[in-house]
Amino acid sequence: MRQFPLEMHHVAPGRVVEWRLRSTAAQAHGPGDAASRKASFNQDKHFTVAEESRAADDPVASWVAVTFEVTGPLDEQALAQSLLSFVQRHEVLRCAFRRLAGEVACEPFAPATLILDPELVGTFEDAGVLSDFLVERFKRSIDTLSWPLFIMGAVVREDSATVYLAFDHIVCDGMSMPIVAREVLTAYEGLCRGESAELPPAPSYLDFAEEQRRRYLSIDAGDGRLDYWKAFMGPAGEFFPRFPLDLGVEPGRMYPIVNEASMLLDAGEAEVFEKTCLAVGGKPFMGVLGSVAVCLREAGGPGVYRGFMPVSERGRSTWTNSVGWFVNTLPIEFDASPGRDFAQVMASVRAGFGEMMTHLDVPFVRAWELLAPEEFAARSWPYPVNFFSYIDMRKCPGAERHDDWRPTTHVWSARANGACSWFQRDTDGLHMNSIYVDTPAARRTMRDFQEALRLTVQEVARSGGFRRPVALTPQRRPVRTTPLDVAAFARRG
Repeated sequence: MRQFPLEMHHVAPGRVVEWRLRSTAAQAHGPGDAASRKASFNQDKHFTVAEESRAADDPVASWVAVTFEVTGPLDEQALAQSLLSFVQRHEVLRCAFRRLAGEVACEPFAPATLILDPELVGTFEDAGVLSDFLVERFKRSIDTLSWPLFIMGAVVREDSATVYLAFDHIVCDGMSMPIVAREVLTAYEGLCRGESAELPPAPSYLDFAEEQRRRYLSIDAGDGRLDYWKAFMGPAGEFFPRFPLDLGVEPGRMYPIVNEASMLLDAGEAEVFEKTCLAVGGKPFMGVLGSVAVCLREAGGPGVYRGFMPVSERGRSTWTNSVGWFVNTLPIEFDASPGRDFAQVMASVRAGFGEMMTHLDVPFVRAWELLAPEEFAARSWPYPVNFFSYIDMRKCPGAERHDDWRPTTHVWSARANGACSWFQRDTDGLHMNSIYVDTPAARRTMRDFQEALRLTVQEVARSGGFRRPVALTPQRRPVRTTPLDVAAFARRG
């Protein structure tokens, strides 16, 4: 399982069916204020940005999606039942969001009130036209301010089907996607055998959000738990670590995105890379992060790496099988100065990561609000930010069936003002997916950076150390500073 743009995913043509979720309670009187729960800090900020963007006629949007395969003729009734059971199981998916008394509230519908209505969307005979349709479908069908906050469908063929689910970020994170694939397919396969699927407990994300707010809503900027953040900000007081290479962006401006992915290491190379990292007391993600730092430095960035790193808040067991936005974001800093070899950089990454992990306590959005209130009031991060994410998909729920199900994750954002890169390890190797601003400078920078990183991690796998010099041209540091026509798409096939 890996993450890459939906446009890169080949889905064979077929008949497209979707299942529309509705609630009999919503038709009657809505979920009701008595059922209201408070949103998490992540959800509150996300919803507020959507509200403000809508009011300014400057809409922002993002979605996270998963696709997976069913082999053999599709039992549409069984799939519909498995999809409904999945939504009923996860309370956050049954929630409508709205603002009550100044706060964002989650209002869950009772599971028994939910109904799925099947709808034949159209038949597509051309894979390219189908791909274009799905991309536009996801973009236009998901609205942070409207329930339901996801769509569910399948491309049905005589002997197979591709199932897709796309979610607004407010109800899920990237680590939720393997859970989606496992639960839907496990339930579907059980129904096809005439059996009931037994799934592990999945506590509600709303309980997580409630506990988070109870613990952190009352803290202030003087709280000692924010000392790590304050030390990272330093005398300059910059909450956000700057991406150190030129992307050609203007302050205060948002841009269309480039969404691309590539393989850095094949399966054999990734295995050797892992052994090389372990041999010097590190882990594979530390080796990738250290390689990123060296490549940025060789391109003109600083010797000390400073960036953001998302960290799962699921814990080792409690929320392992729950769908929701269980992501905290923390700053990390380590030394990757010239003259340091691979083992030395790895030791520095390990120390920086260890220090970071002792300060997981405060949610990112709460730290942002308290320590950078002026920037918190904006609808986006203030400038290009250094961001690194790594997931070993082989350790995700259901990974033992990924070869059969062939699940893939896809992310999209309407606009950006910087660059974000996600790295995934699966049975095929090490992969990179980047979303960045669509400017000439950014295209050059990211093209060169990706190639340099590929050469660097390959060299680590081959020789156990960094290649010198990294093949990346040095750069200057940046200056601070209509409804979708389904029938038309089908006819084009």
